[in-house]
Amino acid sequence: MWRSRQWPWWARGQPRGGRTANDSRLAKWVAHGYSNGYVVGPASLEGTGFETRTIVLVPTMPTIYHIVHVDRLESIVSSGCLWFDAQVRSLNLGGTSIGMSSIKQRLLALPLTSRPGLHVGGCVPFYFCPRSVMLYLIFRGNHPELDHRGGQDHIVHLEADLNLSVAWAESVGMRWAFTSSNAGSSYFQDYADLHDLNKIDWDAVNSNWWSDQPVKEGKQAEFLVERSFPWHLVERIGIRTIILYNGIQAALSATNHRPPIAIKPGWYY
Repeated sequence: MWRSRQWPWWARGQPRGGRTANDSRLAKWVAHGYSNGYVVGPASLEGTGFETRTIVLVPTMPTIYHIVHVDRLESIVSSGCLWFDAQVRSLNLGGTSIGMSSIKQRLLALPLTSRPGLHVGGCVPFYFCPRSVMLYLIFRGNHPELDHRGGQDHIVHLEADLNLSVAWAESVGMRWAFTSSNAGSSYFQDYADLHDLNKIDWDAVNSNWWSDQPVKEGKQAEFLVERSFPWHLVERIGIRTIILYNGIQAALSATNHRPPIAIKPGWYY
């Protein structure tokens, strides 16, 4: 389903010169989970006397996703949180690393302009979608810098609500930000105001096909929270097949917070 559209005024029976989005059409989108309509820039429709405007919509309840190897769950539960990567290593928490060590080192020096003094590497990262580009690299297993080459079957998705996550971070004085593309690159834009969520390309985020470079970059938009992310905000655990189910249940036995475990093959390759 599209998250941004261009609708000519004549398609809505509205004259050039001053209306925003059509209420009935927006109501339909809101009913499907899209809201916060932004009217972006008029453009003339040559030869018609009408104009078009781009309506950018963002989800009403955005969700965020962190991927980990299943053998990390026990330490996450016992710690009561997800730690940023350098702290995981410092505490020697163990478990399988699934990222790229060279990139993680570079992240420590990448500043967030919206949060002076905070660096990407000092945050716990999330994507705005499952089935991420990073998961595809893990699935393929042929990138020379990958730490983990065991495929995707033992990777779990930890799902959380963006708005609740931001509210928690602000209540405890932890900084947060989000990017409109890959935070591991040197050319991303970052923001620290939820009103800027329309800067994300939501079509790209939700695309299953991203061979086009702008789509690939947009799909890798990230949410970042300083230092740690509490376990109690994880609302669901997504797995590819049933094979991990019993092991995850065992790992959760030591905690009162036990998010539902969902078999979600569509979140994987």
